[in-house]
Amino acid sequence: MSELIDNRAQHRRQLKEIIKRLHAGEPEEAIRPLLRTLVGETTSAEIGAMEQELIAEGMAVEEIMGMCDLHRQVLSDLIAEPASTDVPPGHPVDTFRHENAALTAEIAAARGSLAALAALTNDGDPTAAVADLRAHVARLMEVERHYERKEQLLFSLLERHDVSGPSKVMWGKDDEARGLLKAARDALQAGEATAAEWQLVGREVIAPALAALEEMIAKEEKILLPMSLELLTEQEWAEIWRQSPDIGWCLVEPATEYRPPDPVRPEQPIAVPAEGEIVFASGALSVAQLEALFRYLPVDLTFVDAEDRVRFFSEGPRRIFQRSPAIIGRDVQHCHPPKSVHVVEKILADFKAGRQDGAEFWIQMAERFVYIRYFAVRDAERRYLGTLEVTQDVTGIRQLEGERRLLQYEAPAAL
Repeated sequence: MSELIDNRAQHRRQLKEIIKRLHAGEPEEAIRPLLRTLVGETTSAEIGAMEQELIAEGMAVEEIMGMCDLHRQVLSDLIAEPASTDVPPGHPVDTFRHENAALTAEIAAARGSLAALAALTNDGDPTAAVADLRAHVARLMEVERHYERKEQLLFSLLERHDVSGPSKVMWGKDDEARGLLKAARDALQAGEATAAEWQLVGREVIAPALAALEEMIAKEEKILLPMSLELLTEQEWAEIWRQSPDIGWCLVEPATEYRPPDPVRPEQPIAVPAEGEIVFASGALSVAQLEALFRYLPVDLTFVDAEDRVRFFSEGPRRIFQRSPAIIGRDVQHCHPPKSVHVVEKILADFKAGRQDGAEFWIQMAERFVYIRYFAVRDAERRYLGTLEVTQDVTGIRQLEGERRLLQYEAPAAL
């Protein structure tokens, strides 16, 4: 067994050193034969471990992101398939794969529309091709739910196995694909334009978005999903299966044959005194009352403890930012895309040092204006206990004018 472990470690060191040379600028055509000679076949798990080690050694996530498309292309024919990748219909991996197949078909259809657009003469009518592209891109926007399940659920479970580096890299690449796809959607909302102008949009905006989505599918199919099957237990796949409906599906519904194992242990309720109430300095609430109170608050709450781990979030059907039980216990830095982690770390460092007690942001999300605040939570002696995030849709509040002193009921919102 020790010899096998040593061989794997040596194999991974060889792989890492060669990839470093690729990062340093050596041409792909010189690297590929060297990989084949020194490394031979590798596994998706080894690629993940290699990325993890590169990050641990100080290589920036952004640098790996910049090269990981090339990594996959260079390593693609060296990756050995696991002994078995078969899963029951409806298993989370089966659903990810069927969604990828549906996305691939939609990308192919969009490319067909691009080809039709490219074939037009200068005085040709682009209306039909552009309408088709709008429809295809609108359907491709459903990839957001695919990415949400991957980032919030699958990545969380991989972290239990000390695999966070590849997740950070892939989340960053997901965000790149998101940005390109949104740019394609926005470009297609333009008004009247000539065939030549639409052809330029097709080449410079839409085609890169399709290529980015396709590359992410290849990474999932060739690296992420096989690696996850090697690492995650059936109980962990069952956790993903149970929480996935809260986020939703992309283009296709999951099959129903999969039957997850029963949970090893039931979820533990909040510990309460024998009388069934939680006692505070200013009163007491039952667990049911407390849960309902958080659900009816007109704000979303998330609490991160002094060790930077997510401990709690309020639930409700109108949450602005999606949360899932999988984030409980997760390092908050891993719950944000790489491009914004430095902001999170700055806030936490200032709160812990006592330099600041609050931070606030506001953003426009389609028709909604969202106000996001962070508060340092401290005890009576001003010791830092954690950070509270409060997010609120203030669109209606911003529109208030004058006064309302008389009772006037609004239509109740369904909960």
